[in-house]
Amino acid sequence: MNLLVSYDDSDSETETESSEIHCVSMQDVSKHYVSSGADPKPPLKELPVENSGKYYLTTAQEGVTEKVKRDNWSAKAVYPGKACAGANLGPLRPDMSCKSFDRTFKFTPNSESVSGTGGPTVQKRTMQKEVSSSTSIKPYIPKRLRKELQIDLEVRQQEKEQFSLDTNTSENDSGCSNPLTSRVSEYIRPYLETAYTSTEIPTHLVFQLAQHKGPVNNVQWCPVQHQSHMLLSASMDKTFKIWDAVDTGTCLKTYSCHSSAVRDAIWSLCGRNILSGGFDSALYLTDIETGALLFRSKTEFRISTVKFHPSNPNVFLCGGFSPSVNARDIRSNTVIRTYKAAIQQTLDILFLPEGNVFFTSTDSVSRDSADRTIIAWDFETGAKISNQIFHERYTCPSLTLHPKERAFAAQTNGNYMALFSTQRPFKINKKKRYEGHKVEGFSVGCQFSPDGTILATGSSEGKIYFYNYNTARVIHTLNAHSEACVNLSFHPVLPSLLATCDWEGAIKIWQ
Repeated sequence: MNLLVSYDDSDSETETESSEIHCVSMQDVSKHYVSSGADPKPPLKELPVENSGKYYLTTAQEGVTEKVKRDNWSAKAVYPGKACAGANLGPLRPDMSCKSFDRTFKFTPNSESVSGTGGPTVQKRTMQKEVSSSTSIKPYIPKRLRKELQIDLEVRQQEKEQFSLDTNTSENDSGCSNPLTSRVSEYIRPYLETAYTSTEIPTHLVFQLAQHKGPVNNVQWCPVQHQSHMLLSASMDKTFKIWDAVDTGTCLKTYSCHSSAVRDAIWSLCGRNILSGGFDSALYLTDIETGALLFRSKTEFRISTVKFHPSNPNVFLCGGFSPSVNARDIRSNTVIRTYKAAIQQTLDILFLPEGNVFFTSTDSVSRDSADRTIIAWDFETGAKISNQIFHERYTCPSLTLHPKERAFAAQTNGNYMALFSTQRPFKINKKKRYEGHKVEGFSVGCQFSPDGTILATGSSEGKIYFYNYNTARVIHTLNAHSEACVNLSFHPVLPSLLATCDWEGAIKIWQ
């Protein structure tokens, strides 16, 4: 018994009819040559005709070429160039489509193809519309890679916007480009190509800068060497200023974005921006050329200290009147990590050069010891590495890192400076104790010279004390101010230049 099975295929009848039509037409062509006595030739060959959408079948017999025109037939296939194996295609981006790797086929209606070695074959399916590359499938990108690429795109967009902003504002009235960052001081230029020599103790007053109307909390030279003629100062009068403290001793810019006292302000690693925090609980990143606010954020506590990560310019730490220290990302304006401790206030923050460990100085003092006064933190995990570093009953208002050795110094309210190791377990050096100056409750800063041979500090008396790092003895005392000298900064290039500030609002440059 024969079983009859029918398949619902709309193309089967069409294909059969088309096949019959082609067979008849090709047989007619073969009969033509047989009747004329010509030998049949190998399979027909397709030759395109220029400036035409038609194709012709051609055969040659004794120099005579006959062309059989096939109407209602045209086909065109577009094959883009393929990427060579091992070629560098560049980084994969989410906005990159697969257009370069597509094959776009375009068929006109009623199209049929001829192929094969024994004769024409039938086009199985006729495309009724064009397949556009706009509907191409994009490659799959893992979720982690998508996040990294998104961050990279945001950074590139921010850099592009910053570049366009700098381009639009690069020329001033005199036609000079970037007057603050492009100029190099003639005093500094000879020292840029040579290594830093030994530090000389400054004794003579060069400039006295007295435009602040309140106590000056911090002074810092620009970290970029060819821009180090600029000095940054943060004051309790709600402003921070940039000075030309090498050539002219004049104020270059004044920034008044804060509504309360500016407790701390620092340079960015590139020397083009300034990060500031104050008692108004606000954080600002300011472009020094235009004064535009590139970043702004509000915290839940008054800010006393801010520090950039030493290797990541988009991440910084901020602490203040709070039991926690926050790590923030400028790009996303979010808190990426929180470091909590049983304290009331963070006085200062110090990063190690690698950036994986940092120290915080707090006001936590118990009855018998200063437990948790200095805490070492792991930056990546937020875990406490050690809180048993300093055990004396004094708080440490400032910390400073030695430029060459694995050590850091802490200013204490016990009228001395203690020396610690930056290697675990961060022990105190009991053989070296830098004492002789007075602090008396002021937030007095201290700093090593760039060559590491001198440790200098201010005092509540207005004097500056210079200690020999190796012997811990006072080698010089400078009567600098009439009020408490709360901070100082060695110049990073010039070996004998020092900036100091006091509680009255004066800034002095010594050589």
